[in-house]
Amino acid sequence: MKKLSKRERVIMDIFWKNGPLTTSEVRELMPEPRPHINTISTQVRMLEGSGFLSHRKEGTGYRYFSAIEWQDYSNEYEANPLTRCMQNSYIKAVSALVKDDKISVDELRELIELIDSDEK
Repeated sequence: MKKLSKRERVIMDIFWKNGPLTTSEVRELMPEPRPHINTISTQVRMLEGSGFLSHRKEGTGYRYFSAIEWQDYSNEYEANPLTRCMQNSYIKAVSALVKDDKISVDELRELIELIDSDEK
């Protein structure tokens, strides 16, 4: 599962909150200024191609629906600050804490000692 862009996230939030929708219904629920219907259709098809959405035929058009639950996406990308901010790197996260004076080198050494003692 890939991380959603801001634009894709807006569309997926609409599906997660409202359930199955046509592209016209998505457009009506978009914040102003609303993109052109062709832009929304393209983005919806791209989300479908990425596995986020699926569709069923309805009359002469399609009704799209979320193929991935919000909770599954949230667990992957929203809940984990390392994924969001540090490219999933504990080293980058700890390094940032030290650089920003959120944790001292002495506290870091103490943490390492605690980890070492727990492993024994």
